Amino acid sequence: MKNPLLILAGVLGLSSAAHAEPLKVGDPAPVLVVVNQDGDEVDLGKVYAEGTTLVYFYPKADTPGCTAQACSLRDAYAELTDAGVTVIGVSGDSVKAQKAFQEKYKLPFILVSDPDGKLMDAFGVPHRLAFASRQAYLIRDGKIVWLDYKASTKQQAEDALAALKSLEE
Repeated sequence: MKNPLLILAGVLGLSSAAHAEPLKVGDPAPVLVVVNQDGDEVDLGKVYAEGTTLVYFYPKADTPGCTAQACSLRDAYAELTDAGVTVIGVSGDSVKAQKAFQEKYKLPFILVSDPDGKLMDAFGVPHRLAFASRQAYLIRDGKIVWLDYKASTKQQAEDALAALKSLEE
């Protein structure tokens, strides 16, 4: 007889989550139309065409680690935008939750609502029950130029800026 706890874990998605292989440096960045915190569509292909883009994934809005990560980027936003970077945060939270998170912490960048995990899957970001693994990607000319599979909470901006600097050398 099968263990009922294992069956329940599988049904709830607590066993290994199905996801694509993680993207690597040099891979093309996924081009999807996603929904932001205002309920508006955002064409990632158009965003990538405007310059360097930092797409970062976080598990849940308004939790301690995710707030630290977002505030790191908020606090360095002028430096990031001066370097030509567009910042996009992604989680499985609803549009409403993303909007509340943005307003509460005065986040000046796009937050994408990805409750069905389509963008997470496109990037190969592991996720369970709509909670994404914390990862970050720099995209330039439509390609991944830097990535961090274990993105930092408190120094996300510092890491991204250091990566940008190394790309310029």
